[in-house]
Amino acid sequence: MHLAAEDLSTLRADAQDQLPEVVALRHALHRVPELGLDLPLTQRLVLDALAPLGLEVAPGDGMSSVVAVLRGARPGPAVLLRGDMDALPVTEDTAEPFASEHPGVMHACGHDLHTAGMVGAARLLAARRERLAGSVVFMFQPGEEGPGGAEPMIADGVLDAAGERVVGAYGLHVMSSVLPTGLVAGRPGTILAAADSVRVTVHGRGGHGSMPHLALDPVPVAAEIVLALQAMVTRQFDAFDPVVVTVGRIAAGTADNVISSSAVIDATVRTFSEAVHHRVPDRLRRVCEGVAAAHGLTVTVDYQPGYPVTVNRPEENDRARELTTGLFGERAWLDAPQPIAGAEDFSYVLEQVPGVYLGLGATPPGADPVTAAYNHSPQARFADEALAVGPAVLAALAWDRLAQG
Repeated sequence: MHLAAEDLSTLRADAQDQLPEVVALRHALHRVPELGLDLPLTQRLVLDALAPLGLEVAPGDGMSSVVAVLRGARPGPAVLLRGDMDALPVTEDTAEPFASEHPGVMHACGHDLHTAGMVGAARLLAARRERLAGSVVFMFQPGEEGPGGAEPMIADGVLDAAGERVVGAYGLHVMSSVLPTGLVAGRPGTILAAADSVRVTVHGRGGHGSMPHLALDPVPVAAEIVLALQAMVTRQFDAFDPVVVTVGRIAAGTADNVISSSAVIDATVRTFSEAVHHRVPDRLRRVCEGVAAAHGLTVTVDYQPGYPVTVNRPEENDRARELTTGLFGERAWLDAPQPIAGAEDFSYVLEQVPGVYLGLGATPPGADPVTAAYNHSPQARFADEALAVGPAVLAALAWDRLAQG
């Protein structure tokens, strides 16, 4: 750690002092949630909030991203902070006074806190411009929930927005349950899974339900494939480098006495290492084709890779632990015992730049972290108080890495 205890103390105090303004921005963002890559109202709120800070600001061309660069008073490297801005197609059921005004759309994953927290971090760092040796790139990203905004922002040059490749990248994700408010969690290595999707279409031959021997019924074959995939993950992959296959949808037929000509299986696949991530598609395809062939049917397997594994550099995880405990005490940090099976497209940034992605507890006041509604729920609520922690941690990570040189 390269920051003095006094630096961390003033950073913590300033983060607390600016909390009302950051919370007000969060509430404004929460009222106008938007989906995907087109977030004009969100983008405008971000641009207006950044305007007084004297940053080099570039709105996205073709999508509603925002890239802002803070130049320190002294020369040095560049680092990146990232916050995602998009919402989910969820109908809010929280009774919050600042609830969504857009029917069927909600900030159910806490990205409103991420966006407001990034502005808060920018405010903290801009106030310390004279002490910064280098530049900070603020990556306000749309489309994390889909179709993915990190890759196009990387292609557009966000990692080089300061004029040179950033040497560190940092982000965090709030959680409406599991972690108490203000608790920061991290771990070296894999922190989040890769998430792929697969559609298996079983091709049979339709017929009358009373005479299945004259048809090729795809439904029992589809059922057998579902079970065979569960055997695959426990018998073909190491239990300590696991695979999770969850079938979320099976569709076939139009009536109880009609044998359908096809059946469709939709599943999500989660893996926790790139080595296993690359092996799964061929093995899954082999299982599906083999089961179908045993019954005289065929399958089409459409395997779509999604976000890759999110991996924290050990040295950056150590930095995050030291800074968090320096800011808020030893009890503010949790060494996460295992990865989370969710996925994140910040993984694309961490494939190219050393950095860390953290979890931040935001369980609402009075709620039990064990039973509170989880992210993506219509009842998910997030504690505003987390916005006194997240911005301070992000600002400290950027400042400390620049102080390293």
